[in-house]
Amino acid sequence: MYHASRTTLSLMCAASVAVLMTACGGADAPDLQNPGTSWPPQPTVTAHRGASALRPEHTLAAYQKAIEDGADIVEPDLVATKDGVLVARHENEISGTTNVSALPQFAPRKVTKTIDGIPVTGWFTEDFTLAELKTLRAKERIPANRPLNAAYDGQFEVPTLQEVVDLVKKESSARNKTIGIYPETKHPTYFQKIGLPLEKRLVDLLVANGYRGKQAAVFLQSFEVANLKELRKLTDMRIVQLIDNPANPPAPNGAPRNTPYDFVAAGSKSTYKDMITPAGLKEIATYADAVSPYKDVIIARTAANELGTPTSFVADARAAGLKVHTWTLRPENPFLPTSMRRGDVTSPSQRGNGAAEITAFLKAGIDGFFTDDPAVGRAAVDQFKK
Repeated sequence: MYHASRTTLSLMCAASVAVLMTACGGADAPDLQNPGTSWPPQPTVTAHRGASALRPEHTLAAYQKAIEDGADIVEPDLVATKDGVLVARHENEISGTTNVSALPQFAPRKVTKTIDGIPVTGWFTEDFTLAELKTLRAKERIPANRPLNAAYDGQFEVPTLQEVVDLVKKESSARNKTIGIYPETKHPTYFQKIGLPLEKRLVDLLVANGYRGKQAAVFLQSFEVANLKELRKLTDMRIVQLIDNPANPPAPNGAPRNTPYDFVAAGSKSTYKDMITPAGLKEIATYADAVSPYKDVIIARTAANELGTPTSFVADARAAGLKVHTWTLRPENPFLPTSMRRGDVTSPSQRGNGAAEITAFLKAGIDGFFTDDPAVGRAAVDQFKK
């Protein structure tokens, strides 16, 4: 009787431990941060700077809205503070996206610097500690296109990458759904030269938060090349080579804008146009998992501002072993082909048929896209997959 009771008790304890392990995220619980190489779902909806058509870009509110609206991934662009903290801003010059110019205590910090070969005047993240940066408040970058976003001016802080990761992890857990993160290193050659390199800081933070190699729900991206190769030495996380518009004209001072800046700094004559050839794509595949060109590289606009015939880019990239993403699909009339505009076609803020443009790129065979309005992107993908 004693032995039978002890056996029964042991079985009950084992069952209780198993239940507790499952309830507490034990061996059988899905790893939402590291879902494996079958992630992400395709076609993939990436929220460009968060739901930036609906909230000021690169704020926790924009990322939260993007997740609520069905984004698979959120995208924080990254720059560094004076004390080496990675924060989410599209540029290190912050007068266009914060209220810094209205704060008299920071007036002396207005300077002119050369960023990627181009003179830029304003206030720069690398001249502010994180504590100082946290006293600023975000504002809408393009209020003429997004006047409703301007109503949120002054409400939100500049978030750190850690805060973005915390939000993504919290929302993934609450929804039992993997939400990915797609960080972009901005101006990496510049930050390297001023002693604030981005690459190791980025990888170290992600690893410290439990992201692991190719299993991780992460894409690391850049318009430059050398820093992506450096990232490849540091991690097996998925890497994406961004391709800017090969037709970009030079800057007013003559600085080239149709080539990665690290190529310019190294004296290379190669351009983005060289990188989108079959040979260029094979080279990209030696260090990257995917390539994400400006959308006209995949479907060029015609002289009448309509979508033309898809190019061979998607097929060429696939032949090189690369996934294909593209950017950026926006909902307002000025960003859309003429026939997809709606209502007052002269209005900078009137929304058009953004889903139609997204669908055209899905038909061209892309694996994923960046959109400023993830709700439109989610609806377009769901309809396309029916």
